Amino acid sequence: MTTPHSGRSSADDTARAPLGEHYDVSGAAMLLHRCGTGGPPVVFLAGGGMFGLYYWNVHTLVAEFTTSVVYDRLGTGWSDPVDLPRSGTRVTDDLRELLRAAAVPDPYVLVGHSLGGLYARLYAKRFPGEIAGLVLLDPTHEDIVGYLPEERARLLRDTGTDERFSPEQLDAMRTAYRATFGRALADWPAEIREPVLDQGFSRETYRRSLREPMNLPRLFGEVRDAGPDPDVPTIIVSAMGTDTVAEELVPPEARASLAESAQTKHRLYTDLAATLPRTTVRRVDDAGHSGIAWRRPDAVVRAIRDIPSH
Repeated sequence: MTTPHSGRSSADDTARAPLGEHYDVSGAAMLLHRCGTGGPPVVFLAGGGMFGLYYWNVHTLVAEFTTSVVYDRLGTGWSDPVDLPRSGTRVTDDLRELLRAAAVPDPYVLVGHSLGGLYARLYAKRFPGEIAGLVLLDPTHEDIVGYLPEERARLLRDTGTDERFSPEQLDAMRTAYRATFGRALADWPAEIREPVLDQGFSRETYRRSLREPMNLPRLFGEVRDAGPDPDVPTIIVSAMGTDTVAEELVPPEARASLAESAQTKHRLYTDLAATLPRTTVRRVDDAGHSGIAWRRPDAVVRAIRDIPSH
């Protein structure tokens, strides 16, 4: 490990990280920010294409009662660029090395949102002795394909490539997404919100964010091959409300499928909880998938507190 240095920025960064330090992991630099004291530490695993400071609001709330950690996976946020997508094994190895380099002691409560929930479960399967509990925020799950109609399942299996978008299309998408995320984070302090938006929707960072979830079938196989879920306290927070972020970005005729997707995921979560004795599902009816941590930080914090030892 080299000496960490705050706010490090690489050539394609559009803004310096407002919080955090970089640590050398796998020959590259990863950003981590820690605040609060006590244990077990809570570690946030961002959704696909997102990064640590998108969870700044819940991160600061958790830091009021224990150590809270947010970080950027390699290829995302202010961590160094790498070829994406990466295997789940490399992603979880990177996180383990990062936490050791930053001297964050286990056991951890991993809080995984969406794709981050899949990575959190893979980490727990591979390193169960390092886990105090899991909080999964509307997580991606390897069994979801079996719950979908064949047409939608085929779309999920064919994850595509970002090359299908022209530069003009990518710029239009970036503009639309930045405006939508800016409205969602409107009440955040500008010194946090603006660097997050600048970095998240720079050309290079945004293009990389599209690539990150493009190996889902392979990831699903890795998670299955890693064996059964460990016997640790697990709370799944199921977002059943309107996904206001997604609704702004899809045509009106596609919005009905968002509600259908929420129902499908909730059924999967309920089935899973029935087979795992220390797993419970908490339904949240006034927040959607994309913004659950922004719209209902209280529900996220309550779930974390309810993991034994908090």
